[in-house]
Amino acid sequence: MSFFNTIETGNIDLNFSCLKQNVKIYMKREDLIHPIISGNKFRKLKYNLEELKKNKNSLLITFGGAFSNHLLAVAYLGKIEGIKTLAIVRGEELKDSKFNTTLQKCSDFGMKFEFVSRKKYRERNTNKYNCELQFKFKNSYIIPEGGTNILGIKGCEEILSKYDKEFFDVVCVPVGSGGTFSGLINSSLEKQKILGFSALNNSNISEVINKFVKKDNWKLYDESFFGGYAKFNNELINFINNFYKKHNIKLDFIYNAKMIFRIIDLINTNSWTFGKKILIINTGGTQSVDGINELLKKQGCKTINY
Repeated sequence: MSFFNTIETGNIDLNFSCLKQNVKIYMKREDLIHPIISGNKFRKLKYNLEELKKNKNSLLITFGGAFSNHLLAVAYLGKIEGIKTLAIVRGEELKDSKFNTTLQKCSDFGMKFEFVSRKKYRERNTNKYNCELQFKFKNSYIIPEGGTNILGIKGCEEILSKYDKEFFDVVCVPVGSGGTFSGLINSSLEKQKILGFSALNNSNISEVINKFVKKDNWKLYDESFFGGYAKFNNELINFINNFYKKHNIKLDFIYNAKMIFRIIDLINTNSWTFGKKILIINTGGTQSVDGINELLKKQGCKTINY
């Protein structure tokens, strides 16, 4: 369908004035692809949708947490394509609670939920659990958490343009399930360095990436930063708000904001040795900001203002 026509997004010069090294940082605005199915979610779902249609599956099953932008993208895709969607959601206790804004939007788009314990959720990538789901839900098509499978990675291989490959020394991307990072590595030139900034502490995501890539022109940062996945403090929230004021670009606090903050830190502490022409991939993911701000208010923190 035309919705998934090949898209080439533009790059903008961020003109950082706070950098202590002579480097230039550009951003690829993947976040502008679509207001709901944005960035890497768009890329990962493109060929999975083709496969679902080819197989004539009637139900799309996927996995995610309560604030998952991936779930929201799948729910919206199901609505516009007339496909039933089911989310396996981490957190059995959520079953009897009021939906947050993300899950409510998913529900409004027609998505159904099966809430499971965190222990059960850890089985999400096993053949046994996937077989159980396909036995229980007939004629279903399963997309892994975050959309990371061979077809999702194939879509992410289309992010870099010919110009991007020839011009930039370094490409940086936030890492969750590893699919976008793997796609960028596969499509990059050997002369380029691909840097991934994991949202998880000591995630062992390198094991996943090594299953999908054959090149060694990459490095993963997955040490503790701002305390780990979905962790934050007022310094990070201030950074997001100031970045928006200066550049008019929205950053999510789980992936993109932490990556950019870390890159600036590496440059200004003279730990940056990767090249002077840097491309940052903005993978989107700001759709859940209302729900995130509700959490921030409850915890007495500053909120994201954009």
